[in-house]
Amino acid sequence: MSSYCEFCLSEAEDSLHKRYHDTQYGFPLTDDNQLFERLVLEINQAGLSWTTILKKAANFHAAYDGFVIASVANYTDIDRQRLMANAGIVRNRLKINAAIVNAGRILQLQQDYGSFKLWLDAHHPQTKAQWTTLFKNTFLFTGGEIVNEFLMSTGYLSGAHTQTCPIYAEIAQLNPRFS
Repeated sequence: MSSYCEFCLSEAEDSLHKRYHDTQYGFPLTDDNQLFERLVLEINQAGLSWTTILKKAANFHAAYDGFVIASVANYTDIDRQRLMANAGIVRNRLKINAAIVNAGRILQLQQDYGSFKLWLDAHHPQTKAQWTTLFKNTFLFTGGEIVNEFLMSTGYLSGAHTQTCPIYAEIAQLNPRFS
């Protein structure tokens, strides 16, 4: 019998969470800018509700130039000030700095591996603890929960959906890593 994941059973069909669950959560991403966007959003969610981040997602997208990695990596102090003044996003200096520094680190991974996705693929599979260590050694502001949610939301770790959820089967068909 097919049943949606428990966290979205009480959600209205058109709610932010239900739409995210049905169209994004756990689906594999291949575009580096989209992977970077998800990482930035997960970092910004720390200490806040995911609802807050979903409501601000379009603002984040605009504020961070569509999450074009090369653009964000070149942000200056003026950009940091602009982001800190933007009430449409999470205005936290550490999180803003992490986005900018991490963009630069992803540029380096792209040089070394060809893409951020290929870097992720080169390290798959790993345990959550191994992933967390790798991310902490590579990026800023990436604790265990941030890494776990980033990897589950992009299909690198299982657990985004229960096996009885209809979205689970949909993702399994799209994602050779899915287990």
